[in-house]
Amino acid sequence: MKDFKLYIGIASALLLVYLIAQYNKPNPVNWSTTLYYNDKIPFGTFVLYDRLNDFFPDADVTRTNQSAYSVFSDTTMMPGNYLIIANNLELSKEDYTEMVKYISAGNSVFISVFDLGGMITDTLKLNQSAEFGKKDVGVNFTNPKLAKNYTFDKHITDQYFKKFDTTRATVIGQNSLGHANFISYTFGKGKLFLFANPQVFTNYSLLKPASADYAQKALSYLPAGVDNVYWDQFQNHDIPTDESPMRVFFQHEALQWAYYLALASMLLFVVYEIKRRQRIIPVIEPLKNSTLEFVTVVGKVYYEQRDNGNIAAKKIMYFSEHLRTAFNLKAGAYNQEFITPLANKTGIDLLFAGELVRHINYLLPQKQVTDHELIVLNQLIEKFYLQSGSHGK
Repeated sequence: MKDFKLYIGIASALLLVYLIAQYNKPNPVNWSTTLYYNDKIPFGTFVLYDRLNDFFPDADVTRTNQSAYSVFSDTTMMPGNYLIIANNLELSKEDYTEMVKYISAGNSVFISVFDLGGMITDTLKLNQSAEFGKKDVGVNFTNPKLAKNYTFDKHITDQYFKKFDTTRATVIGQNSLGHANFISYTFGKGKLFLFANPQVFTNYSLLKPASADYAQKALSYLPAGVDNVYWDQFQNHDIPTDESPMRVFFQHEALQWAYYLALASMLLFVVYEIKRRQRIIPVIEPLKNSTLEFVTVVGKVYYEQRDNGNIAAKKIMYFSEHLRTAFNLKAGAYNQEFITPLANKTGIDLLFAGELVRHINYLLPQKQVTDHELIVLNQLIEKFYLQSGSHGK
């Protein structure tokens, strides 16, 4: 009996030590590319937004949360520099027309996104791509006074402009393979700047001296003596909103009181009817699905082993097989050229197809996959099945 108590005491102590260690374990790093101005994760833009006045002294920094048309057509908008750093951008004809008017009046617009779409790509004949499979792609400026070899890790500078109108565009920067990643267009008295590598302006890059120097030089092409700098939240969906389903009730006083009265009435009803008036009807449990239990057990084994890389590889393999059998689409390589065929044959959105392919392409060579990256992969694949109207294995 004494030995048993000793074992229980040792086991309890070990359990307590384990719980304390788990509680104090640091949270895993979130490597999602949000580009949100208030995110302090590696690929957020908190540092850039917080230090904008270092680049533009004495300028008033204003965040905008409306469409490009609404912002640029506003007659009260003051002259200045307009920054759009987002994951994607798709301007309508009206958006593009008002933006050009704003630039032509002597202002500057700086756009850095992964995916350009809409009127701007059609008008300026733009097409973006990435240096898939390349390692440590360097970047530089074409101006000899600014020339210096800059190298970024984590494929930050893989994006470049594969196609653009060379008769109208001025190449400001290019990568080590000779592909343009920074170009500008002149409209009237102002300029439009297009930069292909938005992750250059994230916290991860700006906390490194060499990377921060490159970002500073890139933004130095914008006029420094402006009185206003605008930070676009709308294009990156970086707008805090109340997602609560009760937000409509609390926005109107009458509905708010109706909600409180309904709760009070329900509470009185429950108190009054708390005593049951009939004998409890026994619940007949349905037959259990042993197949589901087997899948659950296998899933728990993978989860406990924390072999996220193996799970991700299998999900990608099953997804590729589904593309082959359901759509006769051979997924040999998840590269830029695979995005359009995937969207055309499956009927999914082109921008979503690009996001899915890039995430799979990023995970394929990874040996270590985080929980967040695995969850994002699963969400993207499930979203594909919903958009394509097909069912995965």
